[in-house]
Amino acid sequence: MTLPLGGLYPGVSMQAMSDDMKLTVDLNWVPEEDTLMSVDNNEDEWYRLNDIRLNGQILEYTGRGKSIIDVGLAQARAPLTTTNHYFEIEIVDPGENCYIAIGLTRRDYPKHRHPGWNKGSIGYHADDGKIFIGSGVGDPFGPRCHKGDRMGCGIIFPRDYVCQYDSDGGSVDMSPSSPTEVDELLELLDTSDSEDEEWWNNHCGMESDSKVKVFFTRNGETIGVRQVRIPKGGFFPTIGMLSVEEKVRVDLRPLTG
Repeated sequence: MTLPLGGLYPGVSMQAMSDDMKLTVDLNWVPEEDTLMSVDNNEDEWYRLNDIRLNGQILEYTGRGKSIIDVGLAQARAPLTTTNHYFEIEIVDPGENCYIAIGLTRRDYPKHRHPGWNKGSIGYHADDGKIFIGSGVGDPFGPRCHKGDRMGCGIIFPRDYVCQYDSDGGSVDMSPSSPTEVDELLELLDTSDSEDEEWWNNHCGMESDSKVKVFFTRNGETIGVRQVRIPKGGFFPTIGMLSVEEKVRVDLRPLTG
């Protein structure tokens, strides 16, 4: 229809004396992509959402985006396993700089660090195409990623790998067993690089003897593979974001149909 001069104004009509209604005028319209699957918000699939808002399958960065200490982190509740070994994200909005990373982290990973920057993690970063393996210095790995690109991450487990999940699919309790461990884990969430590395070295038992092959994909094609040692408790799907207005769509089980 043609918009009349001056625009359209809300209007309501009633006819009978007994008619009654309630009028709400302060509603905010949300774009369709942000309301995708809003009925089932999938919150139970996430262990930690730091400076990231979840809306259905959409993760949106809500931090300041001013410096590297403003990284937003989304970590899944369950680690990858031999039966669910791959996940994907689609870049819905690259934001200002597309500082988006996909990867795997240990459960007690620092909350303001991209996957790959700290010990017990590996990550593929969209803005520069580099891979980071437990270090703040990345190596050339694959192409940069942009709006509409799908980034994937998975594990090729060795034949003799024993998954720390029970036969019913429930997770093993990975919670700390003493108040001292709780304090150490909470402190770790806000440590510097050197403190994190010192903690990791002093708790070498957190790392298992098993090595796995971690692979990354872009738009369904494998970019490369790296062999790394898997932490005890497994590798958890993790997404990092750092610039304003970044949004990604997540599929934690793309291979299950």
